[in-house]
Amino acid sequence: MPYTVPTAPARSTAPSPSLRQELQARLDTLAHRHRVPGAQLALDTGSDVLTLHTGTADVTTGAPVTDDTAVPLGSLTKPYTAALVLLLADDGDLDPDEPAAAHLPELRQLPEVTIRQLLSHTSGLPTGPDSDTAAATTGARYLTALCTPGGLVFAPGTDFSYSNAGYVAAGRLVEAVTGMPWHEAVRALILEPLGTVPAFLGDSGADRPLAAGHAVNTATGRARPAGQNLAPLEAPAGALLASARDLREFGRLLADRSDALPPSVAKEMRSAESAARPSALADGWGPGLALYRQDDRVWCGHDGNAQGTSCHLRVDPAAGTVVAFTANAGGGTALWRDLAEDLARIAGVRVPAAPPTRRRAARTALPDGFGTYRNGDITYRVAPGPDGSPALSVDGDVDLPLVCYTDLSCDLLDPVTGRLEPGGRFHRDPLTGRIDRVQISGRTARRTDDG
Repeated sequence: MPYTVPTAPARSTAPSPSLRQELQARLDTLAHRHRVPGAQLALDTGSDVLTLHTGTADVTTGAPVTDDTAVPLGSLTKPYTAALVLLLADDGDLDPDEPAAAHLPELRQLPEVTIRQLLSHTSGLPTGPDSDTAAATTGARYLTALCTPGGLVFAPGTDFSYSNAGYVAAGRLVEAVTGMPWHEAVRALILEPLGTVPAFLGDSGADRPLAAGHAVNTATGRARPAGQNLAPLEAPAGALLASARDLREFGRLLADRSDALPPSVAKEMRSAESAARPSALADGWGPGLALYRQDDRVWCGHDGNAQGTSCHLRVDPAAGTVVAFTANAGGGTALWRDLAEDLARIAGVRVPAAPPTRRRAARTALPDGFGTYRNGDITYRVAPGPDGSPALSVDGDVDLPLVCYTDLSCDLLDPVTGRLEPGGRFHRDPLTGRIDRVQISGRTARRTDDG
């Protein structure tokens, strides 16, 4: 069933006088524990605002993190791109439900794919090649090669598969409609109205302090800067840098607490797509936003990971609460989940930070799920492991134990910790009864069994 956002008055309960000190202490402690050089937190309850930071922006220079330091957002760029497209729709320049091919000749082989489907990952497009491969081509050639009937992982509008290619197409759409490069359009129409000083990957002239992503040696604990390799044509999917304070301003827009953009933009983004069923990433999706159930509410937001960064945004539209977090190392994801528990304990704000939880069905070996599945250039193989239980390999990498259930859902078993992490689900064709797709970590792959 589609999700709707409940309405309720904004919270007015003031935090305790020691809230800032307690949260700052936890942020400092958790950053050290998870070996994260620097992190930021912005908490806006609708009546009170806190912005906190800790640590170092770049271990090479020793520059400190400040409230203004911009961090590579990775996929948290996508909600900004979606807001840009929907702003153009609000201005009458396009219709979200019209075929994207009406503006993009690169999609002429897929006339049934709509703009809304591109933004909500329900188009059936594969995820796209890796950034090194994408850097060697143009946006038009990239999309022409990917956007073919044979490349679809499902019929458009029938399922969910997280796809960078959909946002490459969205960026091309912006350029076709506005006549401006994506960077200029998002700067003029989204960032500047929000009061965000623009910063993009590869832009050495940004007029603000920037953070580097970091890789951390788990044996020594030493961090070193991580190079960013996003291809220029992938910019609409992941090229923005911003601070937690900037994300908080964008979150206020999503909670109808900002007049920087028309309210219709946020309303469209929060509208759940029925084809985007619960997955390992979220409980649902709208155009540009993930939807998360927490208690009796539906939050919206997105996560983003660039090379060596972890950034998160959560918004409760009913209460007006916004929580934004950035970290400049991969350990930031674990830090974020621990910090969310502290927010519940210290501030009374229960944030949906971890993957959705669900009631697990009975386990099964699911032997008819063994086979080869493909999403673009990515190959997933499900085969019996050494003990006969299912195991998953991606592009021939090390097999990971896969725990399957009778409801066709599955979990990944961490061989080191023994913990189960949400994996995804298999899909059985209703006509033939044969398993024909698998969704792993939000990406759907079509069964081929040809290798």
